[in-house]
Amino acid sequence: MQQIVDEQGLTQDFEIDSAGLISYHEGEQADPRMRSHASRHGYRITHISRPIRTSDFRHFDLIIGMDDANIDHLHRLSPDLGTDAKIHQISEFFINVQADHVPDPYYGGSQGFERVIEMLEDACQGVLLSIVDR
Repeated sequence: MQQIVDEQGLTQDFEIDSAGLISYHEGEQADPRMRSHASRHGYRITHISRPIRTSDFRHFDLIIGMDDANIDHLHRLSPDLGTDAKIHQISEFFINVQADHVPDPYYGGSQGFERVIEMLEDACQGVLLSIVDR
């Protein structure tokens, strides 16, 4: 998402972050396979894993989950109805992809990571379009 925003010259208009729902990988870099596949697409993933915080629900305008389980978990963590309304599933933003979620590529092979990157590229374009068109 950051690269798409940067390419559009909108860097100063956005604050983008990533957080997980469990703290198992807290403080670690992204999976090396994801970093490798992302690099092939021109992305450099430098983010260090952190769990979502209650303050994130107030600070950010959108909280996006990848699948139904993520969305359910986010709703349980949301501190109130106002912040609950910020939660969206990434599939809401697909432009060309026909899917109802983004699968976790962790246990899959190389092809799974490629598919997830393609899905996220499509969805991130859709997120930007949904914001710019407001």
